[in-house]
Amino acid sequence: MEQDTIIKAREFCESRGARFTHLREKVYQLLLSSGGAVGAYDLLDTLKQTETNAKPATVYRTLDFLLEFGLIHRLESTNTFIACHHFGCSHPVQFLICDTCGEVEEIQSDGLKETLNKQAASYGFQVSKQTIEAHGTCAKCQ
Repeated sequence: MEQDTIIKAREFCESRGARFTHLREKVYQLLLSSGGAVGAYDLLDTLKQTETNAKPATVYRTLDFLLEFGLIHRLESTNTFIACHHFGCSHPVQFLICDTCGEVEEIQSDGLKETLNKQAASYGFQVSKQTIEAHGTCAKCQ
């Protein structure tokens, strides 16, 4: 499953004229296998085990690329990153973040985008991007 996602990500990038380099693949694979959100310096520490020349700037450039292509999401409230499994589509994002164990669940709330757009329009505001992060406690930690 993980390898299939990496192959799709490579094909997705190449179809848009971008190279899915070894480092980009490695960072994406680390995020896929983490099962949750990971900080840039945690990624760097793990990456240094196999890529001894890895530096913070290298990781941040790689994360910027993966963000630009929609392969990952950035959780603003925790300054961490999480893999996106349905890249290639423009979609509003909502995250449920467990403050106890750190588990993150990406969800699609029916009607939320439309409600937000309608309320924003009443103020003369046009939403270009929407990410909602809800913090609480997951079922396992309750």
